[in-house]
Amino acid sequence: MQVAKALTIAGSDSGGGAGVQADLKTFQELDVYGMSAITAVTAQNTLGVQGVYDVSVDGVIEQLNSIGDDLTPNAVKTGMLFSEDIIEATAICIDFYGWKNLVVDPVMIAKGGAKLLQDQAVRALKERLLPLSTVVTPNLPEAEVLADMKIDSEDKKKEAAKAIHGLGADFVVIKGGHDSSSIVTDILYDGHAFTTFDSNRYETKNTHGTGCTFSAAITAQLAQGKSVPESIKLAKAFIQAAIEDDLHIGAGHGPTNHWAYEKRGALT
Repeated sequence: MQVAKALTIAGSDSGGGAGVQADLKTFQELDVYGMSAITAVTAQNTLGVQGVYDVSVDGVIEQLNSIGDDLTPNAVKTGMLFSEDIIEATAICIDFYGWKNLVVDPVMIAKGGAKLLQDQAVRALKERLLPLSTVVTPNLPEAEVLADMKIDSEDKKKEAAKAIHGLGADFVVIKGGHDSSSIVTDILYDGHAFTTFDSNRYETKNTHGTGCTFSAAITAQLAQGKSVPESIKLAKAFIQAAIEDDLHIGAGHGPTNHWAYEKRGALT
């Protein structure tokens, strides 16, 4: 039996709702063997981020070399990369090992407002990582930073997607979670045409880790040989179930339910 493998390069979330922890939970639920390279350790819970402690660049490189020398991933995702140097090292390793199916989740700000990407790292993300990516999955605030423009309409969202695609990503998914409409619309741009993915908005404050989980679900599907549109469709259903089947954990922005999608499938 050939086992699909996926690697997440991201920060650790001590609260378990986002980051490497969310990625590995998602990989496991979608029948993919998960591996990780940790770029930073955060002290956080549902109330916020109490501290961020970066891993040395050498430490990140050593983790990536350990994976590359023995456990070639079928797909890779990046999350919180924290610094310009870590982004540079990550890009070099991905290029060196020839890893394909790279999903870039351009994590910049935590749910509670804490900055998770240093300002000077944004340029490195644009110039070094996006040209290697298969899919990039910004939310609206992240898309505004990457496209260097204000997004206040559907036309502007499409304009931003084109601008981000011009940075080198094969596919751009601008997520609609920050919109105020009752329907959440994610827009996919492949360089030629737009595809939309809609879901009903579910009102809850417990959405910590939604971006990580969504991009991890895409990564898991790519690792199994699915196309990008197929992967996004599944990831959309996965995160919708994770949000709707609320865990009600913690006093702040609680985590999503990573086992909801598979449990729903088992009941049908």
